[in-house]
Amino acid sequence: MNFIVEAAVKAVKDLYQTDIAPADINLQETRKEFEGQLTIVTFPFTRFSRKSPEQTGNEIGEYLKANLPEVAAFNVIKGFLNISISDAFWLDTLYNEILPASFAEAKPNGQKVMVEYSSPNTNKPLHLGHIRNNLLGYSVAQILGAAGYEVIKANLVNDRGIHICKSMLAWQQFGNGETPESSGLKGDHLVGKYYVIFDKEYKKQIEALKAEGQTEDEAKKNAPLIKQAQQMLQQWEAGDEAVISLWKTMNSWVYAGFADTYKALGVDFDKYYYESNTYLLGKDIIEEGLAKGVFFKKEDGSVWIDLTADGLDEKLVLRSDGTSVYITQDLGTAQLKYNEFHMDRSIYVVGNEQDYHFKVLFLILQKLGKAGADGLYHLSYGMVDLPSGKMKSREGTVVDADDLMAEMVQTAKEQTDAAGKVDGFGEEEKKQLYHTIGMGALKYFLLKVDPKKRLLFDPNESVDFQGHTGPFIQYTHARIRSVLSRAGIGFDDRTPITELAKEERDLIVWLNQFPQIITTAANEYSPAVIANYVYELAKLFNKFYHEKSILSAEDDTLKQFRLQLSAASAKVIKKAMGLLGIEVPERM
Repeated sequence: MNFIVEAAVKAVKDLYQTDIAPADINLQETRKEFEGQLTIVTFPFTRFSRKSPEQTGNEIGEYLKANLPEVAAFNVIKGFLNISISDAFWLDTLYNEILPASFAEAKPNGQKVMVEYSSPNTNKPLHLGHIRNNLLGYSVAQILGAAGYEVIKANLVNDRGIHICKSMLAWQQFGNGETPESSGLKGDHLVGKYYVIFDKEYKKQIEALKAEGQTEDEAKKNAPLIKQAQQMLQQWEAGDEAVISLWKTMNSWVYAGFADTYKALGVDFDKYYYESNTYLLGKDIIEEGLAKGVFFKKEDGSVWIDLTADGLDEKLVLRSDGTSVYITQDLGTAQLKYNEFHMDRSIYVVGNEQDYHFKVLFLILQKLGKAGADGLYHLSYGMVDLPSGKMKSREGTVVDADDLMAEMVQTAKEQTDAAGKVDGFGEEEKKQLYHTIGMGALKYFLLKVDPKKRLLFDPNESVDFQGHTGPFIQYTHARIRSVLSRAGIGFDDRTPITELAKEERDLIVWLNQFPQIITTAANEYSPAVIANYVYELAKLFNKFYHEKSILSAEDDTLKQFRLQLSAASAKVIKKAMGLLGIEVPERM
C-alpha cells in the first residue's frame, strides 16, 4: 500500500507545510471492530497541525479522499484514521495480481542461504524432537526459497563418537549376528535397540561394582563395557579395519532406515556432511587462531579461548592430547561449508539446549575474521513434550518418529471414517487420504507455534476437522475444489462486478497480504507466520461460503466472480500449506 503512504506524506506537506519521510507514516491493518482496511496513526502529526489527533485525522482523511480515487471513505477513532479502500481497487487487485499464476512468486534476490537441519546420530532412530527439527528446517527452506533466496538444504550426520561405539559393542556382544533382514526391524531401529541394551548392561555392571565397594563415579569409570567402548573409539580413530568395517555396516543399516523416515515425513536434503569426514578439519583453524593470538595454550598443551570479556567464559577448543572437541569440528565444518557454497547466510536449526554452544561458535568465527561469520544464525527451538512427559533415548522411552507417524495416520483414518469424509473413495485413495491428513495434522500442530516456544503435542487434538488444525485447512481446500469441480465451466474472464459484499472484500484483502506474509516469515525464520495466516484464510473462506451462495448465486456474473474468488483462495491455501510441507487433498 505504498500509494497510501506517499499520499499521506504529501498530505502533511500540503496541509501543514512540513516535510516528513515515508518511514514516519505508521500504517497498520485496521482492527476488526472498525470500518476500513488500513489505519494511519495521527498522533505524531499533531505537533505540525497544532490540532487534536481527531481534527488532524479528519483533515488528512478529507485530503486523501479528495486526491485518491482508491479511498472510498474514512473514519477517525481518537487518533486513528481508518481508511476504506474502494471496491474497484480490490477488484483490480484480484484480477491483476492475485488470480495470475505469478502471484506471490518473488524474483531471485541474488542471496544464497544454507539451512542445516536434522543432524541425526547414527546410534538411534529419529524421534519426536527430530520431527520438529526436520519440519522446521524444511519449512524455513521452502519459505526462504519462496522469498527469492537460493537455498541449500544441508544435513550434518553425527556418525562418529563414543555413542556410536556403544551400539556397535552391544551388537558385537549380544546381537548374535542379527540384521535388519533377519529381525524384520528397520536398520535405525535395530541399531537403536543395541544402544538401549548397552545402557541396561552398563548399569548392571555399575551396580555390581558398587556392591563390591566402589563409589558411583569409580564404578562408572571402571565398568568393563565403558572401557571397551572407549577402546573401540580409539581403534576407530586409528583406522582399525575390523572396527571400521562394522561401523560402515551398521551405519548403512541406519541410513536406509533414515531414508524411509525422511520420505514418510516429506523432507529432503541437497547436501550431506558427515562428522567422520569433518571432525579433524578444525585443527588447522586452531593453529591459525594460536598464531593470531585468538587462542592460548595452557601448560598441559590444551588450547582455549577466553571469552569472559564478551560475557561468556573460557572455552576449551583442543584437548591436551591433541584430540578434537565438538567446537573444533564445528569450526572446521563451518569453514568447509563456506568454502563450498559461499553463502550469504547459514542457518543452524538446533534445539535451545545448544544456545550457549552456538554463541561461542559464532563468536570464535567472528574473532578469527572468517568470511561468512556475520551471516550465521542459530534457529533455536523449544522441546516437544507429550502428555506422558519427557523422553530419554538411552532408556528406550523415546517417542519414535516412525511410530508417531503411523499413529497419526491411524488416528486420521478413525476420525475421517467417523466423519463420513471418504464415501465413494477407493481403497488406495483412502490410504493416501489418511496419510495426507495424518501428516498434515502432525506438521501443522508442530509448525503453528513460534519455534522458540516449548510445546505440548497432543495427537488427538491435532486431528480435528473443526479446530485450529491442519485437517480443518485441508478440508477447506477440498471443499473449494469440490465447488469448482461441480461448477463444470471455465471462469477465466473478468466479470463486470462493481460492488463487493463484506465477506468478499475481507477475503480479497486477506489474500492480498500473502506476499508480505511470506517476506515476514522469511525474515523471522518462522513457519508459524504462514501457518496462522492460512488458518485465518480458511476461516474467512468458510464465512464467505456460509454467508454467500456460490453455485446458486443470483446471476451468472456473480456466480462466475465467486468461483474466481474461490479459485484464488484454493490457490493460496495450497501454496501456503506447501510452504509448511503439507499436502492438501482435492476431495474429502
